[in-house]
Formats: sequence, C-alpha cells, structure tokens
Amino acid sequence: MNVIIKGGRVIDPASGLDKVCDVVIDNGIIVKVGTAGKKTAGCSVIDASGKVVAPGLIDIHVHLREPGLEYKETILTGTEAAAAGGFTAVACMPNTKPINDNRAVTDYIVRKGRDEGAVRVYPIGAITKGSTGEELAEIGDMIEAGAVAISDDGKPVTSSVMMRRAMEYSRNFGITVVSHAEDMSLAEGGVMNEGALSTRLGLRGIPAIAEDIASARDILLAEYTGARLHLAHVSTAGTVRLIREAKQRGIAVTAETCPHYFTLTEAAVDGYNTNAKMNPPLRGEEDVAAIREALRDGTIDVIATDHAPHHYSEKDAEFDQAPFGIVGLETALSLTLSLVRDGVMSLSDALAALTTNPAKALGLPGGSLAVGSAADLVIIDLDAEWEVKPEKFRSKGRNTPFAGWKMKGRAAATIVDGKLVYQAEN
Repeated sequence: MNVIIKGGRVIDPASGLDKVCDVVIDNGIIVKVGTAGKKTAGCSVIDASGKVVAPGLIDIHVHLREPGLEYKETILTGTEAAAAGGFTAVACMPNTKPINDNRAVTDYIVRKGRDEGAVRVYPIGAITKGSTGEELAEIGDMIEAGAVAISDDGKPVTSSVMMRRAMEYSRNFGITVVSHAEDMSLAEGGVMNEGALSTRLGLRGIPAIAEDIASARDILLAEYTGARLHLAHVSTAGTVRLIREAKQRGIAVTAETCPHYFTLTEAAVDGYNTNAKMNPPLRGEEDVAAIREALRDGTIDVIATDHAPHHYSEKDAEFDQAPFGIVGLETALSLTLSLVRDGVMSLSDALAALTTNPAKALGLPGGSLAVGSAADLVIIDLDAEWEVKPEKFRSKGRNTPFAGWKMKGRAAATIVDGKLVYQAEN
C-alpha cells in the first residue's frame, strides 16, 4: 500500500534537507521526497502540515529486561514505549537473565523483537561471559545471530587486558565496543555524586574521576588497538574533555549522553528521591554545562536514554537499597527539544543526535530519509504541550524524575516499515 506524508517540514540531517514537502512510501520503502502529485487509488494520506517529518529516532542504549526480568519490562512493552517516544529502532543491552552472552539468548531476542516488537530491536551482546569480566563471551556466535555491538553495560570491564582482547577481537567483525566507563575501586558502594550534597545526606558518593579514569583507559586502548569505541552515558566534564582530545587525535571514538545528564543536577536527589538515582549519577552544574557544550560542538555525538525500568516496589525503598536507573523512552524527545529552544543545538543537529549519529555509531541501518531506504519515520509536533504522567506510560516502568513536568513537543506519529505503529491522542 502507498502512503503519502503530505505538507510537513521534512528534516533529514543525513542529507541536510530541511524544507516543506511530501514523503511518498511504497510497500514500506521511501520512493520520493518532494512533491507527491495526485493521490492514486489505494493510497492513504497523512497530513503533516505544521509538523516536522524526520527519520525515525534510534536509541542505542535501552534495557528491555527480557528474557528473565519481564516483571520490569518486556520486549513488547519496551518497544511500545519506544514507538510512543518517536523511536523506530532500539539497541538493547545484554544484562538480562540470563545475560546475553551466547547465540541462544541473542536468537531469542532477535526472534521476540521480530514477532512482538513495535519497533526494530537490535541486541547488544556481552563482552565477557556472565558480564563477570573474566572470560570473553561467544562474540562471533552472537554477531552471527544478530548482535550489533558488545558491552558489559551495567558493569565495567575492570581488566585492561580483557578490554584490550575484546577490542582486538571486535576488529575482526567490524563492530563497536560500548564501554560502561567506571573505576570500581573508586566508585564501589557509591549511590550518588560525591560532593557536598552527598555528605549532607549521609550517602556514599561516586566521584566524577571514577568515570574519567576509566574513560581515559578505554580511549587509550582504542587508540592502541584501532578498535571502534563508544562511551556510554557520559556524565562528567572530565570525560567530555578526554573525548574532545581523542577526536582531535583521530581516535575512533563516539559518545552518548542522556537527557537527564543535560537537564538535571544532583540536586534532584535531595529528599532521597530514588527516581533520581542512576549510574553514573547526576552530577554538578559544571558537568551539566560541559555536557550541553559537548552536544553543541559535536564532541558528544549521540543522545540515548539508558531506559532502565524497575518495578515500583524496588524503587520504593531506602535510597541505599534502591536500584539504579530511570525510564526515558517516552520523555527523551521532548527533553532534547528543550535544547533547541534554549539555543544549545539547531533542530537538525538535535535530530542528528537521535537518528543518523546513533546509526553510524553502531553501524545500523536507518537514520535517514534516503530514497530506497526503509520507511521508518517520526512526525513531530513541536508545539504539543503535555504533562508527564507516569501512570500513562506504555512502559511497565514508572521510575522517572520528570513526573509532573510540563513538556513541549512530542511524537505525533511513528511509522516503521511504512506502517503506523503509534499515533498520539488529540
């Protein structure tokens, strides 16, 4: 069936396109970006007047929890949340139960994603067996089964020898190593950013230097091995400086940050708010300013969510005992658009950080509106005003520090393979 998305402001960061025109879809493929002409029989029309039409958003850092932790999230509910947020593809981290460290688990995720996912699902395999850091996982088998990168996210690879081997091995497959950069000898037992506030609250802190030291090591290993490195959830001014210097030296490093790191400071933890507990933790004002500047100048390439749903009973605990993580798929686009309104990024650059740049970082398809590519698109209403009500999330997770926030801008519709998978309520 043909679909015409008519009269929207079409922005394709990959090609630099930004103009009011139509997008024509035939059997799930983009066949024309321009003037559609007359409607033909059997063709449906989506009126995008006054809205932005862009490539579908791609989140390369989510936790779908399945298999094994379905009480927190499933591939179905997680991808429904993604669609509601304007995402047409997600890459899911391996810290499931069991860990995605072998072909069987990767096969399961690929199959479940294909059969039940509202959007495209790309598994990321573990670097080490059980993510214990002791022995390389079955990387080749996982890649053959459909894994698109490797990471022990949730845990750092503490051994430099093991990380070197992983990077050298990754080059054989042309894949990216995604690093959870954290020096555990400095961070062990910490639950929030180390500073005056953690002292006042009587909570053990995680110093920014724990991220910086681990980031420096992995950048140097990437330089030494020639591997492709992607630094996950960057939160500190120090790591921003290291990434900037690494790129100037031509090291193959990309980096992501998350909306909470350019929106909130550690002050959100005050009152022992467990919905503001995440790893790495929310940092200070100088770190937030550095993250925003890094997004402005392109030092940080990607905006990802680190979507980490938990059951409400787990977060309803003493701060020390509550798990790290927040949900983010349904708020990320709106928070990113705030950067545009604040003059930090142009709309095209903000969309690039959510589309073409994440696709490049992991070598994924998508992220553009090129003729002949799959029709994965988002229609964005920049003027839509809405309130964050966690009870209305598609995700099973309600753990967000943004509950009650008034937002502006959201996905009006999400299209995957030419099919409407989400449409906002009026």
